[in-house]
Amino acid sequence: MKRKVAFRKKKQNRLGMMLVTIVVAMLCVVILVRMTDLRKKQKSYIEREETLKEQIESEEQRAQDLVEYEKYTKTTKYVEEVAKDRLGLVYSDEIIFQSEDE
Repeated sequence: MKRKVAFRKKKQNRLGMMLVTIVVAMLCVVILVRMTDLRKKQKSYIEREETLKEQIESEEQRAQDLVEYEKYTKTTKYVEEVAKDRLGLVYSDEIIFQSEDE
């Protein structure tokens, strides 16, 4: 009798260890799959962050250019250029040469 009971306990113990091993192996597989997914996401986020940083730098440069252009538009040189190009105005002491083709 004792032999049968001891044999059953060994069988149950082996079965329990086998189940625990299977559960641990499944957890390891799930963790590895999630880890690879997270690494892919991290890589895409890093790439996106780099492109956004480049866009920020270009927009900051553009903003600086607009500030410089704003300063330029407040100068008399800009006003003279606009008056000559768009309105066709000239100073009274200027001599204008026109080609015969016009």
